[in-house]
Amino acid sequence: MEFMAQCNSRKARESNPACQVEVKRRTDEHPPQITVTFVNGVEQAFDATSTPAQIIRTMILEKGQTLETEQMFREAGESWPAIIPKEELSQPAPGVNPRKAEEKKQ
Repeated sequence: MEFMAQCNSRKARESNPACQVEVKRRTDEHPPQITVTFVNGVEQAFDATSTPAQIIRTMILEKGQTLETEQMFREAGESWPAIIPKEELSQPAPGVNPRKAEEKKQ
């Protein structure tokens, strides 16, 4: 019920107007479950008795960010997932002074 309240809040509806909430009440002994269907069609089920609403919300937001990033790459004509060559992983990021970053660690 807490998760439903969060999904139906004014703030949640304004931030994601495309979000649809459907309630299916069970009459059997199956424990409460929350099933989320993402825009790419992938479904993920959560045990509503042992998973706090905030954890479910966080997982949904993280998955949403991943889907948005994937969409941006694909719209830009880039492959997904992005594969970064090993030699580039050790290079400093543009706009970052490695010496200052090292000083902050100390």
